Amino acid sequence: MGTWKMNHTWIKRRINHLLYLAYPDLCLVCGAALNDTERLVCHECLYRLPKPDFDNPTDNEAARLFFGKLPVEKVACGLKYLKESPVQDLMEALKYRGRKDIGPVLGSFTAAPLLRTGFFNGIDLLVPVPLHPAKQKRRGYNQSEWLAKGVAQTTGLPIDTTSLKRLADNKTQTKKGLFERWQNVETLFDLADPLPFEGKHILLIDDVLTSGSTLEACGKAVLKAKNARISFFTLARA
Repeated sequence: MGTWKMNHTWIKRRINHLLYLAYPDLCLVCGAALNDTERLVCHECLYRLPKPDFDNPTDNEAARLFFGKLPVEKVACGLKYLKESPVQDLMEALKYRGRKDIGPVLGSFTAAPLLRTGFFNGIDLLVPVPLHPAKQKRRGYNQSEWLAKGVAQTTGLPIDTTSLKRLADNKTQTKKGLFERWQNVETLFDLADPLPFEGKHILLIDDVLTSGSTLEACGKAVLKAKNARISFFTLARA
């Protein structure tokens, strides 16, 4: 049964992907025709995507991952990552199937309600978690940067993609345990230039928050800049 379900899910994803290639005006989730105000995903499917059940940006289960580790001011996640869900399908398409155009759509959609709550008040710069240049060359783009483009569209905030750098092309975090994840990224990030971050409130942006080890390592690097402050936003919470 498990194998059949896995194969069925894979086949469904492939059919949806091929349908979109042939008919780009169809919703990536349900296959319905898009209207003039919709892009990639219809409004109904967008609003049905599962959301995290927390709204306090300074004290929630995501923010608590960093308590005692970093002086993070705010943490927010736009969606809840569930296995075999539209969120998983969309994120895999964004990250692994070349669909960088999904990034701005989901980034803008998830930033809009946060904008209304004042989450972005005081933020100076949006900084996507960087990929190593070799990995970005293989993939063709950085999915976190494309998410940041959507956040920027909604908030009007500038994006900085050059001041924070990844030092090594490390292996994927997907199958690692908590300590291995932390060990894998602890010294992976540094500042190419601290000046743009000095005295600024930096919002680090990534695709998914799991253990928090990647954002923690990025945050430590950003805080090397004089009087820098940090907050985190991810598209999804696993």
